[in-house]
Amino acid sequence: MRGLRGSRTTEPPTEVLATPSADDADDALDEPDRADVEEEAADPTKAPTLLDQMGGISGIVASGVPVVVFVVVQAVAGNLVASIIAAVVSAVAVAVWRLVRGEAVQPALSGLLGVAVCAFVAWRTGEAKGFFLLGIWTSLVYGGVFLLSVIARRPLVGVIWHLVNGEGQTWRQDPRVLRAFDLASLAWVLVFGARFVVQRWLYDSAYADTWLGWVRIAMGVPLAALAALVTVWAIRRSRAASHGEPAPGRRRSTRRTRAEKQRTSS
Repeated sequence: MRGLRGSRTTEPPTEVLATPSADDADDALDEPDRADVEEEAADPTKAPTLLDQMGGISGIVASGVPVVVFVVVQAVAGNLVASIIAAVVSAVAVAVWRLVRGEAVQPALSGLLGVAVCAFVAWRTGEAKGFFLLGIWTSLVYGGVFLLSVIARRPLVGVIWHLVNGEGQTWRQDPRVLRAFDLASLAWVLVFGARFVVQRWLYDSAYADTWLGWVRIAMGVPLAALAALVTVWAIRRSRAASHGEPAPGRRRSTRRTRAEKQRTSS
């Protein structure tokens, strides 16, 4: 018995290998994407987006403050000089506020310059509606430039985006990306075209003193936000194409297809 006990050996425990489930396969396929996201988040030298260079959401909203102030003061006081002074003061206040907060002041300074020019036009014409004259004709110019860029197969949204980020212009070789930026540029054509048509008609109508300013506000940030959504969608498609990834709406389904193929082959 003692011999038998001495000859008994202890076998090492064997591990039970579990078969990977479908969720595990999906998680494994998602790991590269997670790594890319973590790498982008940890990169402090990442180039600022176009929205960042415009001052962010707060910068876009703040750029419309002087117009709102002008319209409100003109509606309440009915004094052109008081409205001009209030608009200029509000533009200066926005620039100082962004400077104190350590935010980009370039958008605020550009807005201050624009308000100063509009105030000068209103003062020269002697009419409150002159404050909006520059914006009306600027909308026509911007809309025409965006439309011509689409006709020339160089949509301006794509050109500006890749130029600002230093990514070159090879994106035009991808039909999917080119079509996306065509739609984004056409969205801005609709925005600028609608602004010009409606506000130009109001400028020459009997409603200029009562409705032109309010319509200018209503067709400002809200319409720009809609065009910005189309622009963001186009940029995402461009990024997906540059990384050799499927379109944003197809990524999850493609992962599941690869997971199913892996399970079938195993």
